[in-house]
Amino acid sequence: MPTRSALGGPRLLLRRLREAMAEPVNAQARLDRIVVLIAANMVAEVCSVYVLRADQRLELFATEGLKREAVHLTTMRSDEGLVGLISTTAEPLALTDAQAHPAFSYRPETGEEIYHSFLGVPVLRGGNTLGVLVVQNKVKRAYSEEEIEVLETIAMLMAEMIASGELQAIVRPGAEIAARQHLALTGTPVADGVGLGHAVMHEPRVIVTQIVAEDTHHELERLEAALTAMRANIDQILDADGSAGESREVLEAFRVFANDRGWLRRLREAVSTGITAEAAVERVQNDARARLQRQTDPYLRERLHDLDDLANRLLHQLTGQSLIAAPESLPDNAILVARSMGPAALLEYDRKKLRGLVLEDAGGSSHVAIVARALGIPTVGDVENVTNLLEQGDAIIVDGTTGEVQIRPQPNVEAAYREKARLRARRQEQYHRLRDVRAVTRDGVDINLMMNAGLLVDLQNLPEAGVKSIGLFRTELQFMLASRFPKVEQQFQLYKQVLEAVPGDVTFRTLDIGGDKILPYMRTYEEENPALGWRALRIGLDRPGLLRMQLRSLLLAGAGRDLRIMFPMVTMVSEFDEAKAIVEREVAHLKRHNHEPPKSLRLGVMIEVPALLWQLDELLERVDFLSVGSNDLVQYLTAADRDNRRVANRFDTLSAPVLRALASVPKKARAYGKPVTLCGEMGGRPLEALTLIALGYRGLSMSATSVGPVKAAILAADAGDFTQYVETLLEERAGTASLREKLRAFADAKGVPL
Repeated sequence: MPTRSALGGPRLLLRRLREAMAEPVNAQARLDRIVVLIAANMVAEVCSVYVLRADQRLELFATEGLKREAVHLTTMRSDEGLVGLISTTAEPLALTDAQAHPAFSYRPETGEEIYHSFLGVPVLRGGNTLGVLVVQNKVKRAYSEEEIEVLETIAMLMAEMIASGELQAIVRPGAEIAARQHLALTGTPVADGVGLGHAVMHEPRVIVTQIVAEDTHHELERLEAALTAMRANIDQILDADGSAGESREVLEAFRVFANDRGWLRRLREAVSTGITAEAAVERVQNDARARLQRQTDPYLRERLHDLDDLANRLLHQLTGQSLIAAPESLPDNAILVARSMGPAALLEYDRKKLRGLVLEDAGGSSHVAIVARALGIPTVGDVENVTNLLEQGDAIIVDGTTGEVQIRPQPNVEAAYREKARLRARRQEQYHRLRDVRAVTRDGVDINLMMNAGLLVDLQNLPEAGVKSIGLFRTELQFMLASRFPKVEQQFQLYKQVLEAVPGDVTFRTLDIGGDKILPYMRTYEEENPALGWRALRIGLDRPGLLRMQLRSLLLAGAGRDLRIMFPMVTMVSEFDEAKAIVEREVAHLKRHNHEPPKSLRLGVMIEVPALLWQLDELLERVDFLSVGSNDLVQYLTAADRDNRRVANRFDTLSAPVLRALASVPKKARAYGKPVTLCGEMGGRPLEALTLIALGYRGLSMSATSVGPVKAAILAADAGDFTQYVETLLEERAGTASLREKLRAFADAKGVPL
């Protein structure tokens, strides 16, 4: 059977298909025209298009050669028959005698019993199967590699048509195309609130519009030039001291993949079939994604992200498009969607237009999450594969309270979330009315509610939240957002502005870097367990010049004022002694140079390393105050990485062991007359806040959006009742079991809003 030349027939066919797609006709007429063109060009008696529906059935949408009455009538499960096999495996299938294959499924209404040879390819988009494209012949014919490649290229055009939603108009009533179906995804709640809008990709996908190459040799040259430029860019970043905000490990993986011979060979082979360099990258990545998505090995599935990012970089290199969306081009009602991003990138977008944020690889403790909460942007993290499940401009809903993300929501779902947003707005109005009310329990226990901050933009939330003090100011955010190490003057200006803007106390935490907080301009060291390694005060004591510079800035900013400085990641009392000695030397230095010292200077420690729980007596003899960092303390107590989705939720903060550990701190602090505050995320949730009050905590610091709900719960609660109940639970030898449900039931019985 004759075939067509890769330089003639296929190229002409692709042009004609493009023309057919541009014709002003309805979707069915366009599809009918397309299958006729394909069948004629490939010398096939049959060409059929099957489209995957939302109910996971494949429906015959158009055919040339089979019985026309079978169109929209013939359907099959996505794993049924030869077409289902292609859909499931996402791989081409070429058979000389299809009816002899064990997966063959005969459909009498199609009249296909007279056809023997069969060639089918998956229609892929982002590695996801959208449908199947098939050609058939009566004679037993062996399809060539060239013909398979031609059909795969045509399938790329079909993917555009299906993904656009154009075919939804010809779906039978009650059915829906899978590519445009409503998806309900679940991730990790990061920042409270409900946002409705349209998806904006932080790293927008390049839409390949030119598939047919005019000059294959030129396309190969373009591919090689883009690969060389991309490799040079990666090498340049890696050879610098830092990694421009990206982890060195990821970039090292990019470097390995960018030089992988198998990947390069597949790209070059794809271009040699007569398609553009961009189309080749998309085809190769579609195939790789389809294979890796179906792997059960976690390591192989994780490599998929690296390959996706690398292909995206190469496409942007080829097209000259920016890798990052232009922040100034943000439309109204935008929901930003990203694989991952840094806090600096988020701050570049116009907050007034941003309605939500969805992240694929970031949890509630990530740095971008901290900024999102500060800005009051509803955010959900850890949403698997979300960047490949939607298109730019898709309708999307983000529920940062429950962790739900709705893609292309149906009208009833959208209406329900709009009502939820209205209810939330009314509830926020109730909290707003409480902003000037003191947080006092029904039995008269006064609770000091404070706010966590790290940026000047946070401070605008103080009046709205109704708080006067900052219980934790994360100084490292200034360092993480800077392109180089902030000088003393820059640090001084920030700290001075903070002190001037806040009417009450501000507790500045010294630089907490290391672990997962990497400064792009600071040389890092590979560690087996970064969270247990060289970080925070450990870096400050090993690099005293770094700590002295920050302390000098703080002391200058605090001239004539009350100043509170807290040291993080203290493990031994001797470390606090060393840090205090550096402070005293800096105070003496300022006095020698006639600088006004702070009116009062109080030094404290953040308790986040469990070892300090057994040094409280020695510690409380030295410090002026304590803060409990519940995020890290619970992480270290349970040996569960808070950013590892497999274990982060395995252990409850409201379990007996955690609560017993937390109870020891305020008990000891009262004996020494020293104040203690809890400033982790735990204190910002009403049920946890009430439990902490029962344990003896009288100061809680949290995000601005958490103040209202926590205050409402405090005003409705009796501290004595909760204390007695919690003490009873802890005396019951509850082991490691969570006490959450019992505590929630008790609060509900007492009429406390949670």
